[in-house]
Amino acid sequence: MKYAGLVLANLRRNKLRTALTGGAIMLAVVLVCLLLTMPAGLDALLANATNNTRISVHNKAGIVYSMPQSFVRKVRQVDGVAAAVAMTWFGGAFEEAGRVTFPNFAVEVEHIGAVYPDYPITAQQLADFRRYRDGAIVGRQIMHKYGWKIGDRVTLRSTVWPVNLDFRIVGEIASDIAPLFWMNREYLDQALKAQGRSGLGIAGIIWVRASDPNRVNAIMRTIDDLSRNSEAETACETEKSFFSNFFGSLQGFVTILLIVTALVALCLVFIAANTASMAVRERAGEIAVLKAIGFGRRVIFGTLLAETATLSAFAGGAGVLIAVGLTRALRVFSGWSEALGPLGNFIVTVPVIVQGICLSLLVGLLAGVVPSYGAARKSVAETLHEIF
Repeated sequence: MKYAGLVLANLRRNKLRTALTGGAIMLAVVLVCLLLTMPAGLDALLANATNNTRISVHNKAGIVYSMPQSFVRKVRQVDGVAAAVAMTWFGGAFEEAGRVTFPNFAVEVEHIGAVYPDYPITAQQLADFRRYRDGAIVGRQIMHKYGWKIGDRVTLRSTVWPVNLDFRIVGEIASDIAPLFWMNREYLDQALKAQGRSGLGIAGIIWVRASDPNRVNAIMRTIDDLSRNSEAETACETEKSFFSNFFGSLQGFVTILLIVTALVALCLVFIAANTASMAVRERAGEIAVLKAIGFGRRVIFGTLLAETATLSAFAGGAGVLIAVGLTRALRVFSGWSEALGPLGNFIVTVPVIVQGICLSLLVGLLAGVVPSYGAARKSVAETLHEIF
């Protein structure tokens, strides 16, 4: 503390350079803090979009392989199963290019509501879904994308089955987190039989809702045991695990984010080190005079190192505060619009704050130690010789 005034005076000597260096460090810390919120934010996003009582049952060989439709009845008889519904991929394309632009499944209309009670679908719409053979329930995101509304008729050309089906939209999943298109399984089954085929005797995925979250693991073991040594052995997993594996690319995305974070931190070190080197070089004569009048090497080294550490600490603290303010603002905005809802999951937590401050201090120390040591170890004569 004895030399605090000297340290602050040196920082104020070139205010523009100090401000620019501090600003660069501050913005970098903001970026690092925001990137560090991504892994936890994505995990929270996945947790909010899934249910802890829902279980995915699919063929052990992969989700592209099917299971016998008759297996659904066995699943419903498992102790602890509240409801189960079979889904089969329809692969319907709406656009002329023939691309499948949204997931669409043939489902058992009498069971879908019991498995997804948390989905915002009105009882009347579910009743209409059971009433109309050609009925369809569509996610709000898809409705907005194509300008559809309840009562419209749309045609999907299947890329999997040799049928093109016309649907009547009878309901909407009033949430942007479920971009789905559900159709009546019986409608597809009858369309296939009308073409002389055997009908839809398979299930792609069976979604199960457990009556109690504590019984999920036992139910999954029982269902897998039921299919053991059969032609279609199953693999059960929770809804969160299923979507985590399905969107496995997210893990790679998180890894890339962490690599970017490390590179940003490295850039911080270079920026601060460059500034410290410039400051030491410009004040070589002054440092020589300080030594000549009795300032020791440790004092010279300590004051120079304190300059970079102080600047980095203040800039890092400001960066952390800005990051906290940005994420809180995003959380407020996310409450205004459901489309912005996922942004509310990215929160600067206490561990992220600690990491941001520690990073700024570490940058200050690493950047200042080399030029400070170099300036402190030189003798007065050697320093003056370099100047003159």
